[in-house]
Amino acid sequence: MLAPAMWWRDAVVYQVYPRSFQDSDGDGVGDLRGVAERLEHLAYLGVDALWLSPIYPSPLADFGYDVSDYTDVDPSFGTLSDFDALVASAHRLGLRVLLDFVVCHTSIEHPWFRKHPDRYIWSPVDGPPNNWVAAFGGPAWSRDERSGRWYLHSFYPEQPDLDWRNPEVVDAMQGVVRFWLDRGVDGFRLDAVNLILKDAELRDDPPASGEFPFPRAGESATLDHVYSDNQPDAVEALRAIRAAAGDALLVGEVYLPTSEYGRWLEVLDLVFGFELLFTPWDAGRLRDAIERAAKLERVAWVMSNHDFDRLATRVGPENLRAAAVLLLMLPGAAFVYQGDEIGLVNGPGHEPPFDRAGRDGLRHPMQWDASAKAGFTTGEPWLPLVDPQERNVESQRGDTGSLLELYRHLVALRRKLGEGFRLLDAEPGVVAFERGGQTVAVNTTGERRTVPRGETVLATHAETGLPPHAAVIVRN
Repeated sequence: MLAPAMWWRDAVVYQVYPRSFQDSDGDGVGDLRGVAERLEHLAYLGVDALWLSPIYPSPLADFGYDVSDYTDVDPSFGTLSDFDALVASAHRLGLRVLLDFVVCHTSIEHPWFRKHPDRYIWSPVDGPPNNWVAAFGGPAWSRDERSGRWYLHSFYPEQPDLDWRNPEVVDAMQGVVRFWLDRGVDGFRLDAVNLILKDAELRDDPPASGEFPFPRAGESATLDHVYSDNQPDAVEALRAIRAAAGDALLVGEVYLPTSEYGRWLEVLDLVFGFELLFTPWDAGRLRDAIERAAKLERVAWVMSNHDFDRLATRVGPENLRAAAVLLLMLPGAAFVYQGDEIGLVNGPGHEPPFDRAGRDGLRHPMQWDASAKAGFTTGEPWLPLVDPQERNVESQRGDTGSLLELYRHLVALRRKLGEGFRLLDAEPGVVAFERGGQTVAVNTTGERRTVPRGETVLATHAETGLPPHAAVIVRN
């Protein structure tokens, strides 16, 4: 029997990118049966839940984030029966299942776009009504060749934005939530949720007044998204999702600075702490990001995902063990992207690219063993393997010095940490904080630092003290 609501407060959630986790039928594309076959790996790690990136039918203009049917499974991943079996297997292992819920837009091939055009946002004039720019660059308005009207798309032209001011949209999306809850889903990761509503008057965004703290592509960085994003009444729109979701977990991808998260947490259970993800591996800047987010208490810590550089590539292989300690010892929920636990790096991607935004390199298949196809498939993988001879689950499992076993140890250790959190003063280049009766110190530098006093609970390196790129946990 799974524990009741609020299980997510200190949970570890494992992100599964289904196309790249495990292929069960030899077509080179991961699928739901494959995920079910590998659930034991998640149980071995000790995580609490898995988040499935989109599994819905999709023409793949944005690899699943262009949904053509919210209440089915894409044939490449299997069937609804396969999904039901996956959920049942996960629950037997004590794992909860989260779905990616794309709330801002659908695919242009969704039947709603033709049958229910009023569910989308259209220009009131013959042409773009304002200067809004899409997230990947270029105008946020395109002409529908069939009707001659202009529609809004915050992302690709194949992803028209829904009009959440239309009660039909609210009713339909509440129905989607209930559909999946009835199939046993335990919660949802809400995609690009800060874009759920736009300015009702469609006013121009002003020129950028400063540098946005997260990456923005091309022309998107030239504007302050005052009217196309983060609207004052957006949280009220979210209340409809909360009403349908009940006690199920809602974690939001709110692509905004931490200072904006408070009002979103009036409805959401968790918000991703993106400032930590985008902070360079520098102690002072990491500390600042942690301090801002930790005050909110309901931040989901994340250092890697399917959209941005893998952790090993971003912080460097020498810092991977210390980064694992930092991520998993912070208070609250933590999300781990598949492959980070074995140190998987960015791969070469595909030529020509599958993903127009250049994210193929972040989505290479999971490496289960050292064979040519890494245990992922018996066919030709949709993206090549990166380096299975160097990094794979089989070789690291049971090796007490491996990164995989460090992740496993940290997941278990975090269950034993007491309440309370306090950032501590530390030597230059060290992030230190207190959790319950233990002190965590992370050395971000290439120089030796002084280890905190106390009984060593965990050390990432064999050397005494606090060596370069290392982390220690001591009992006070």
